[in-house]
Amino acid sequence: MPLKIKDAGLRLRVERDLREEFVETCRSEGKAAAQVLREYMRDYVARNRAAAQRELFSSTENRQ
Repeated sequence: MPLKIKDAGLRLRVERDLREEFVETCRSEGKAAAQVLREYMRDYVARNRAAAQRELFSSTENRQ
């Protein structure tokens, strides 16, 4: 995948313990926390896009 410019930020509040565990888990896998969050976001968007398309097609088929 080609590199994309990261030009927007996202700020969220989480419990300190959760953040520390998340960051430590990411480090143990050799990944940056931001990288893991971006991967999750891309996957989440793709899954929901696919689900919306399935719903659209199933409602179209039910009308026929």
